[in-house]
Order: sequence, then C-alpha cells, then structure tokens
Amino acid sequence: MGRRSRSSDISRTCFLVASTAIAFLCAGAHAQDAATPTFSLSGFGTVGEVYSSEDHADFTASSLKAKGAGYSNDWSGDVDSLLAVQLTANLTTKLSATLQIVSDENYANSYRPHVEWATIKYQVTPELSFRVGRTVLPFFMVSDSRAVGYANPWVRPPLEVYNLVPITTTDGLDASYRLTIGAATNTFQITAGQSDKSFPTPSGGLPETVNIRKLRAFSDTFEDGFLTAHVSYGDARLTIEQLEPLFDAFRLFGPQGVAIDDKYAIDDKVASFVGVGASYDPGRWFLLGEWGHVDTRSILGASTGWYGTAGYRFGKFTPYATYGSVEADSARSDPGLALSGLPPTLIGTAIGLNAALNSTLSAIAVQRTMSLGTRWDFAKHAALKVQLDHVDLGAGSHGVLVNVQPSFRPGGNFDVFSVSVNFVF
Repeated sequence: MGRRSRSSDISRTCFLVASTAIAFLCAGAHAQDAATPTFSLSGFGTVGEVYSSEDHADFTASSLKAKGAGYSNDWSGDVDSLLAVQLTANLTTKLSATLQIVSDENYANSYRPHVEWATIKYQVTPELSFRVGRTVLPFFMVSDSRAVGYANPWVRPPLEVYNLVPITTTDGLDASYRLTIGAATNTFQITAGQSDKSFPTPSGGLPETVNIRKLRAFSDTFEDGFLTAHVSYGDARLTIEQLEPLFDAFRLFGPQGVAIDDKYAIDDKVASFVGVGASYDPGRWFLLGEWGHVDTRSILGASTGWYGTAGYRFGKFTPYATYGSVEADSARSDPGLALSGLPPTLIGTAIGLNAALNSTLSAIAVQRTMSLGTRWDFAKHAALKVQLDHVDLGAGSHGVLVNVQPSFRPGGNFDVFSVSVNFVF
C-alpha cells in the first residue's frame, strides 16, 4: 500500500497571498503614513559560456539543472546565464514589499521565469523586522546574492558547499534582529516555512519533486570592520513521493526489506544542515571560506563540504584562487537484499532493486576542485570573469556532474573553463 500524497501548489498560494497583501497595503498606505509610497525597479544578469572536458556527463551550476557543458554540448550557455528583475515598494516608513523574478535554465530544460522573492516586510523597530512570503534560505555567506554574479568574486559559488543545499527558497515567514555592539553589528534571523522543488532524475525520466515541510532555520551574522562571520542551522522534513514505489517494493521482501525502507526511504525524514563561514576584506585583498554539513538520514546520504578563496585587487582586475572539497559521510553502497534463500522467481527483482538502491547511493558527491580566475570590472555596473576549474573525482564518484551516461567512468578528473559577463541595472 502506497503512502499518502503530500504535494500541494505552495508557489501559487504564496504568490496570490503576497499579491493580495500588496494590493491592500498600497490601498491603505496613505492612511498609515503621510509619506507617498515609492517604487523602484532593478535587476541583474549573467551571460556566460562554459566548456567541460568530460564528454560522458554534464557540468552544471546546480543539481537542479537537467544538462550543461560536456555530454550535451562541449560549450554551454545554460550553466550560468540568467536574467532577473526586482520590484521594490516602500509603502510606508515601516512597510515594504519585494518581488524578484528570475529566468534561468531549470530541470525541464526551459527558461520559464520563477519567483525567487515575494515578501512583505514590516520594520517594527530599527532593529527588529518581520517578513512573510517567499524568502531565500539564509544558510550561506552569500545566500541573498547567490545568483547575483556581479556581487561575488567567482563565476559561481563553489559547488562543494553550495550544492549541499541546492534548494534556495522557502515560503513562510522570518524575523530578524540587528544588535549594535560598539562599531560591530550582529544580526540574528529565524525562518520557518515549507517548499516544493522539482529536479531532474538521473535516468532522464519525469522529474522528481522534493516536498519540504516544517522547515526551520537559524542564522547569525557578525560584522566588525573588515570581518564578517556567519553561522547557520536548519532542519526540515523531506518527502520524495516518486521514490515511494521503490521502497514499497523492498518492503514486500519482509523484515530485511522493511529495514532497508526504514533506513533509506525519503518519507517525512528529518534532514539537517549546519554551516560556518567567514570573510576578511580590507580592500586591497580578501579571504573567504565556508564549511557545511548536511545529513538527510535517507538514500541521499550525509556530506561535508568546504572551500577557501583568496584574491587580490589590482585596479580593475581581481585575480583569485579557490580550493574546495566535498566528502560523503555516509555509505555510498549497501549489500541490499540477501539473495540466498529467495525463490528463483524473485531473484531477478531483488537484483534490480539492489541496483537501483546502489545507483542512487553512489551518486553522493565526492570531489575536490582547484580554481583559478580573474575578474575585470570593465564598466561601472558590469564585470567580465574568466575561471578555470580542475576537478578530481573521488573513487567511484561522478561528483556534482549530472546527466551521467552509461559510458561514464567514475573517478578520474576533468577541467572546466568558464567565461561570463555579470551586470546589474
């Protein structure tokens, strides 16, 4: 018997609620504040091309993308290219609203725009604020500007850390409190919500959807002069309904199948993340690094990633170097169902189930990347970046590659060359 479906159209509900709230707030703005509401439109984008020397799988900027550079195309403009617009409304001295729409390649190989931000913010005091709607998860140092290439030194944030949690948004509410301590500031943020996100399957079939419920996240950012430090923690309950038939089939094999289901099924499983990061930027040079650990307590496993970046500014040029690593903290294989004692008619089914289980476990990323790049700020609001990545894959791993073909050989190494123009307006 299958499990009960939990899917819902959260995105549409969030958008309708936010839109309705904005309409009411605009209508009542004059009654709450004598100031006239103001509106501003801004945006950002990236035009990029990426080459990968691995021709039996695709390199992408996120595991949520279906394809990239390598197998699908030697050169791909889909890895990093995107366009975003943002509307900000200051309705009163305390009320504001933000709507950000982003168009980039998604799991369905399309550039269909999606809502990245849709929030109403109420500034209770200069220190305390509340937001409701769709917000970005505050897990990383550059969570808010993760997609804004112009704001970051690299072509893309290091995947060894940022692919630990490829889902970027949640629908719900958050609160933040900003405390001034002498010349330093400390901002504490609490987030609660839920989300649904589709991602491509390794087989290239219909996309799967991860349902995220009861999400809660805590982050703290400390800023003092040139130093910024960030810590975060979050947990949520995950469900992927498309995997339920696989584990229902395991359960039919009795106690050993039930044990496999209990250990690996993604059915309301608690997943957690903890992260630490810091940067030091006195102007001429900068250091930046992050560490993160995710544990899904399921077939998606547990992983730890980290990176360090150093850069130096020569006028409009900023060369930089990055080293990153991600390791599996859980088993990447399992004996599965014992074949001995099974009726001959069930052995073939058991072999197939074991293969499906181990195919997913082996996909847990293990890799190390050395990156060298430079940024040229050739215009007031535009920068050209060039980056070369050398990736060493762990034994038996395809790292963060997607669209892996049967001819792919795990382990080994490959190179990625990226060029992009980042701009804001």
